[in-house]
Amino acid sequence: MPLPSSEHHHIVFLQGSVLRIPEFDLPAPFTYSQTIYPWTSSAELPERIHDASIIALSAAKVDAYALSPEVSPYLKLIVMVGTGFDCVDLEACKKRGIVVCNCPNSNIAAVSEHAIGSYFAARRKLLDMHTSTRAGKWKEKGLLMFDYLDKDGTPALTCRDEVAGIIGNGNVGKRIAKMAQDLGMKVLVSDRKASNTPNPSRTPFETVIKESTVLFVAVPLTGDTRNLISTPEFDAMSPHTVLVNVSRGGTVDEDALVQALRERKISGVATDVFKEEPAGPETSPLLADDAKDLNIIASPHLAWLSRETCINYGAKLKQAVEGWSTGHLVNDVSL
Repeated sequence: MPLPSSEHHHIVFLQGSVLRIPEFDLPAPFTYSQTIYPWTSSAELPERIHDASIIALSAAKVDAYALSPEVSPYLKLIVMVGTGFDCVDLEACKKRGIVVCNCPNSNIAAVSEHAIGSYFAARRKLLDMHTSTRAGKWKEKGLLMFDYLDKDGTPALTCRDEVAGIIGNGNVGKRIAKMAQDLGMKVLVSDRKASNTPNPSRTPFETVIKESTVLFVAVPLTGDTRNLISTPEFDAMSPHTVLVNVSRGGTVDEDALVQALRERKISGVATDVFKEEPAGPETSPLLADDAKDLNIIASPHLAWLSRETCINYGAKLKQAVEGWSTGHLVNDVSL
């Protein structure tokens, strides 16, 4: 395999088992070779990207060490096959002139549908109902409805009783808002937290936190959104609140969330994302043994998974590589 040069690119796919890898049509005189790894951990990444001029990944932390000239001497382009790119050190990329592209708006339908499905699962406690029924508790007790009342002894809210707070007004947030509205919910679109320039078309963040009975979080992870929702927000919420997080781990304070559930300050949570991923009982209080009895619906950062998303990712990966090779950058996030 020839090393990368001014006319030859070597593309390394770090999570090839989850990607639809297209054939690239590069203009003459450019050629390319490729190496496909089914999956790559952060520990394996430095060795695998050494001879790459282009890398494509859906996960794994690409830090300043991986981006150093010693580790990745030929690297010129990173394609994040997904919307988020917080796992890539953009400052280190800028210093070396490495371009970073993502594949936005590929998973809008899948993520928004997952969010609504997760809401129903948490609000109606479907997983616990399923487990109890399978275990024979219905047959044993004869009636299980009292196991699924809220702490004030009332049954679950229906959609027409819900006030849906939308935190994050990007394309996913907009789609969730439309779906919630179609289900009969009152929808409040949140302004930025502690905004210095309030948006008259949105509802203040603090009001959304207090008045919502279901909160959908769909924001990127930035300095402003890290621990966006923590103890003060949980203290202000309705005890009926269900929190649905399909954004990024770290936007919701996991320790504060578990405490709020234990103290029954909120009704439940459905999360697809975790502060540390892959997540497990030893890395997240949401998955710890002592949280098993709480109303937590957890999924492994797969809200995006659908046939439509995979097709979109493949098409945008192709556009990113071919656009970069011709000097017409597509979805460049490294500016």
